Amino acid sequence: MTDPLSAAALAGGLSWASGVRLYMALFIAGGFARMGWIELPPALQILASTWVLVLTGALLCIEFLADKIPGFDSVWDAVQTFIRIPAGAVLAAAALGEMAPEWTLVAALLGGTLAAGAHVTKAGSRAMINTSPEPFSNWTASFSEDLFVVGALMAAFYYPWLLFGLLAVFILLCLWLLPRLWRGLRWLFGKLKF
Repeated sequence: MTDPLSAAALAGGLSWASGVRLYMALFIAGGFARMGWIELPPALQILASTWVLVLTGALLCIEFLADKIPGFDSVWDAVQTFIRIPAGAVLAAAALGEMAPEWTLVAALLGGTLAAGAHVTKAGSRAMINTSPEPFSNWTASFSEDLFVVGALMAAFYYPWLLFGLLAVFILLCLWLLPRLWRGLRWLFGKLKF
């Protein structure tokens, strides 16, 4: 993956997807590389290793199940805050390969920001959805997030311009949605106080 456009799309796609489902993003990237469907840059080729695929596959199964349990998914997201965002930064920097240190830092900062935006949007909206007494809205949101990660990675791997368009829409959506989520979460935490 020496094409700068493809490398930038891979960096953006992996960091964005990692903010929602880190282990799914790692497993899909590693699996596709293992099957020869994509070529990962040298720093990410470790994702195709058997042991990494076993570990990310196991963590993917755990996360898949944890994310389907209303309430527990928010606990899982809280813990994952400390994993997904740094992972998004590392993945973005690694996807761009060998570069000047300043560009590596820029990639890491942008990747971490994308992962943080995706994670906060996901975690905040799921916390609001969890106020609903029925589980179906939670499951619908969870399966939608699974499909989102697969779609974002497919765009990153095969359709870079589509990924950049989706990222632009996502950024605009975040600018509109995050203040509303913040107000909703403040209201929710206010209701929880005794």
